[in-house]
Amino acid sequence: MKSIEYREWLNQHVKIGREVLWVTQAEVEELGITRQEVFDLTGKALAYHGRKEVEMPAKIGIHPKTQPNTLMHAMPGYIPAEYIACLKWGGCFPENREKFGLAQTSGLMVFNDHESGLPVAVTDAVWITKMRTAAVSANGAKYLANANSTVAAMIGCGVQGKEHVKFMEFGLPKLQKILIYDVNPAAMEATIAECQPEVKAKIEKVGSFEEAVKGAEVVFSASTITASPSPKIRDEWITAGQTLVMADMHTLYEDRTMKRANKYLVDSIEEHVYFAGIGYYPNGLPEIYGETGEVVAGIKKGRESRDELIVDNNTGMSVEDAMMVRAVVDRALENKVGRLLPL
Repeated sequence: MKSIEYREWLNQHVKIGREVLWVTQAEVEELGITRQEVFDLTGKALAYHGRKEVEMPAKIGIHPKTQPNTLMHAMPGYIPAEYIACLKWGGCFPENREKFGLAQTSGLMVFNDHESGLPVAVTDAVWITKMRTAAVSANGAKYLANANSTVAAMIGCGVQGKEHVKFMEFGLPKLQKILIYDVNPAAMEATIAECQPEVKAKIEKVGSFEEAVKGAEVVFSASTITASPSPKIRDEWITAGQTLVMADMHTLYEDRTMKRANKYLVDSIEEHVYFAGIGYYPNGLPEIYGETGEVVAGIKKGRESRDELIVDNNTGMSVEDAMMVRAVVDRALENKVGRLLPL
């Protein structure tokens, strides 16, 4: 479908310039977009980014000083080949549940007509963020982990941890065991109860960071991102051949682990330079081998030997949200989900 044809299709469902589609969180979740679709869409987004076929300014945001370890980020993204122009406005306030009985993560997506710039749809972003973050980690593992990896570990068993467990096998098809660890034992029990019916690999809880890290070939982490690293994983526990896939920056790792990696990758160099500038990497960034998308696109090589220690540090990019929100909007319009509101 050409650009003008897609715009005409949109305009048949939403009167561009006069209406906007609103899709709630529950409606987004019930659209039936599968994890395989999410895995493929995020892989495609990474490849577009790796080939520099997108426009994606680094995140800008605010970090309320009265609330430690919080953030609100604005994430615009444009993928010309997919006719996608959008913005995510999302926040993370880790103490929300305790203080207000609310989720720590929030967000909205604004999807625009890229021909006129006018808004077409506003959708919830929580499900999109949850799914694409885990799918990106799985895509990274596909290219950077040893192909025959049979044991992975998941550190952090919150919303993201559970989703990572459900996505691991898309990137690691020979997985036999998933070790999980969280400082909250109840979170581990909940992860097993929710995830085991959906994955083939056996999920086993362990009793410490050390046990999780030492027992796995691929270590995923999705803990709370703190304003500066708070290492819980000692460098001597990390061995040659492991792959560390992080959705929580350097929070859990010692600086020397990051800097002795044979290959250190990030999803977006520009975004991580931004984070370094506001203090999230007080010891400085390691030498960056490349971006995750460059490996997915075949521009740079992934794992080249079994003994490489590889770190893949992904904080999330708007182009991933962009691929997802078009799928959400298209599916919602096709199935007459949501409601039209006047602009």
